[in-house]
Amino acid sequence: MQYVLLIYHPENAPFDPSIMKEYMDVSRSLRESGKLQAAEPLMPTSTATSVRIRNGETMVTDGPFAETREQLGGFYLIDAKDLDEALAIAKRFPAAKTGTVEVRPVRKMG
Repeated sequence: MQYVLLIYHPENAPFDPSIMKEYMDVSRSLRESGKLQAAEPLMPTSTATSVRIRNGETMVTDGPFAETREQLGGFYLIDAKDLDEALAIAKRFPAAKTGTVEVRPVRKMG
């Protein structure tokens, strides 16, 4: 079953090479085990544009949908046998200690 791991962290946190190494180590391990389907970091929220349509009117605004302390910084698409395995993988990411790793099953279309 596929799960997406959404990586949330404080966007203004200082860059820490040791944390980046942790991400690279987890990514390499998942890739080598065949569990990693895709992974990408996201640009800062200052580059985001949000689109909403209300009552037929399109509104385009700069920035993310909501301002929060933690911002979506990237995602991992993994293959796990069940939620327990997906949660065990999520615990390996630095964001689980400093932010949040949201785990969601992927809904298959069609």
